[in-house]
Amino acid sequence: MLSRRLNSLKAYKTETTKARIRLSSNELPYDLPEDLKTLILNELKETQLNRYPDPNSEELREVIGDFFGVSSENILLGNGSDELIYYLSIAVGDFSQGVYVPVPTFPMYEISADMLGRPKVCVQLDENFDINLEKSLELIANKSVVLAYYSYPNNPTGNLFSKEKIHRIREEGVFTVVDEAYYSYSGESFKDEALKREDTVVLRTLSKIGLAGLRVGILIGKESVVSELNKLRLPFNVTSPSQIIAKVVLSSGRDFIEESVKKVTSERERVLKELKGIKGVEVFPSRANFILFRTPFNAKAVHKGLVERDVLIRDMSYLPGLDRCLRVSIGKPEENDIFLEALEKVLVSLN
Repeated sequence: MLSRRLNSLKAYKTETTKARIRLSSNELPYDLPEDLKTLILNELKETQLNRYPDPNSEELREVIGDFFGVSSENILLGNGSDELIYYLSIAVGDFSQGVYVPVPTFPMYEISADMLGRPKVCVQLDENFDINLEKSLELIANKSVVLAYYSYPNNPTGNLFSKEKIHRIREEGVFTVVDEAYYSYSGESFKDEALKREDTVVLRTLSKIGLAGLRVGILIGKESVVSELNKLRLPFNVTSPSQIIAKVVLSSGRDFIEESVKKVTSERERVLKELKGIKGVEVFPSRANFILFRTPFNAKAVHKGLVERDVLIRDMSYLPGLDRCLRVSIGKPEENDIFLEALEKVLVSLN
């Protein structure tokens, strides 16, 4: 018989609306070049898909370690960061102890806590989308919080939380998870702390730098912490094709990744400037590969108007503090131009 706890849960929903211009999921807009695809195909031809993958992803961890500048012993891989978030929600403290999440943020932190029936301490961000430290410390003390998740830069607001505030909360004996999914676009990291401390880990992903289809999540931490967390890892959790493709791209495709990230970062600044020039649009600073903005109109109406013009972005107005807000991923220059033109037309029509 299914648990009654399931009645209170909701399945995670992704944006599946059809549109020619898709700027809703914070993916890299550039596909792999043909020569890189040829290398991948040659490697895949030699793969025995009737055999299980390397259970420990030894070669891939070596390649990822070289890519991010850490030892393979400091790395735990997951089927996307979502799997690693779930492991951490299981591993840290007792299920009766609280999980701290500054909101609005990436929903999987709360979803993982809910699946395990763990109490949540969700504290609304301040007017600058930074951590409300005073309120956070008050609730953490009262709710027996032992685990905290930080999206850094934060999705969907795009900003970096104050490091000092994160440190201060950690001083309360709170295990700290810093999700650096958008590290390539910010350059800011807690990696050095994670390699030295028993109470801090960093999450990274390949999904935002061109390999969203592989579902490879990365946890970086002290060797002793990684070793303990590895006890929870499901067997063969990273498939053979994912291991092979990731190894090829991170070895032979580094120039492609670096150039693509530079293009997206440059486009981010251009789109920020263009959005600021549209009357009535409030734009928030971003260190990620997306931009959050607010219009004077109902976000659902704006979203609908864009879809009617074959442009898909994400309506974020359902989240606390994000009334009339939408989030647009940075695409190719021509895609961004189509979005900007469509947005102006939608706003004019709503006015």
